Amino acid sequence: MFHAVVGAQYGDEGKGKMVDYLAETADIVVRYQGGGNAGHTIVNAYGKFALHLVPSGIFHPHTLCVLGAGVVVNPPKLVEELTALAEAGIDTRRLVISDRAHMVLPYHIWQDMWEEEARSKKVGTTLQGIGPAYQDKVGRFGIQMGEMRDLHRLKERIQAAFEAKCRRLPGLERYGTWEDVWAPIAAARERLLPYIADTTPLLYEAAVANKHVLFEGQLGIMRDLDWGVYPFVTSSNPIAGAVCAGAGVPPTKLERITGITKAYTTAVGEGPFPTELDDEFGAFLRDRGHEFGATTGRPRGCGWLDLPSLRYGAWINGYTELALMKLDVLSGLDEIQVAIAYELDGHRLAWPPAAYDMERVKPVYETLPGWREDIGACRRFDELPEAAQQYVHFIEEQVGVPIRFVSVGPSREQTIVRT
Repeated sequence: MFHAVVGAQYGDEGKGKMVDYLAETADIVVRYQGGGNAGHTIVNAYGKFALHLVPSGIFHPHTLCVLGAGVVVNPPKLVEELTALAEAGIDTRRLVISDRAHMVLPYHIWQDMWEEEARSKKVGTTLQGIGPAYQDKVGRFGIQMGEMRDLHRLKERIQAAFEAKCRRLPGLERYGTWEDVWAPIAAARERLLPYIADTTPLLYEAAVANKHVLFEGQLGIMRDLDWGVYPFVTSSNPIAGAVCAGAGVPPTKLERITGITKAYTTAVGEGPFPTELDDEFGAFLRDRGHEFGATTGRPRGCGWLDLPSLRYGAWINGYTELALMKLDVLSGLDEIQVAIAYELDGHRLAWPPAAYDMERVKPVYETLPGWREDIGACRRFDELPEAAQQYVHFIEEQVGVPIRFVSVGPSREQTIVRT
């Protein structure tokens, strides 16, 4: 079975926990897009980890982990991540990197800083070089991971690309020299060469053998390059439709799509966020949910659950089920508000408009009863307080997608599975 796990909001929904949980029965976990600009936080028997590039299935000894062609890889950062995992006792030999995946090079990070400084209105980039790496990929200036095999040719290719970049972006040299570009890549090459392979036959053979393959995206639909709050988006497509291009599998093979949503809404960075709360409720959600970015440490904006974005994602992604994360964070509230629609220029909208209009929408709220009980120890749905059960049912009815998983805490065991 080919099974995609995708973000249903702005990212940071808890995909890492769910992939770690689902990988227990998976043969292969594949990252199909994005780079190291976002982290998946995972808590398990090994400890607490923030994975940025390595797929979340790495903690399962039987699971093969793949970085697909749609991912952009920062080689030195990947070496750091592999080293940290190895030091924690994790076997990292089960990682495979597509030889078609593109590299994030030091000058991409410099370009990211150069461009963000030049903008009059900031995008809120994490300054990890992801956007410039994708720019070079689309502009046909990129360097693929498989090119690491030929050291002499690799050096020539990167040097030519760096010199061309400096000609196009005068002043880029102030961030570093050619040696600053080459030295970290040459050092990372020796460590990463054994991991690089053609991943197409691997996934073809998995399909023929009817293996369980999980596809893990980064960020969520509202940060999608085409369907998110452009230009405050990532430079790739986190949606389920990108699985096929990023991993190299036919669309007819994708059977199950799990959308991951928090029980409320969070976002890091710039751009419209209609349900954001700049009051005591926003502070309550941030403090109770420990809402700080796994990559940057930036505090996340927090707000009530945004149902228009969930409905929108249900159509574009084709969710077969939802996983509702961090329901426990809402414990302690007497009332909970949920945005059921937007209003814009006197019209009521069930789905998000384009970002330039999203900045002007007003959320339409419905108030639901809250609950005071601590639900972290609940292991069955019927053990939840009645108000918490009603909240889950309300979301299902509004979005039209069943909620199969309800998370009531960070550990694997704190996951309620509904039949």
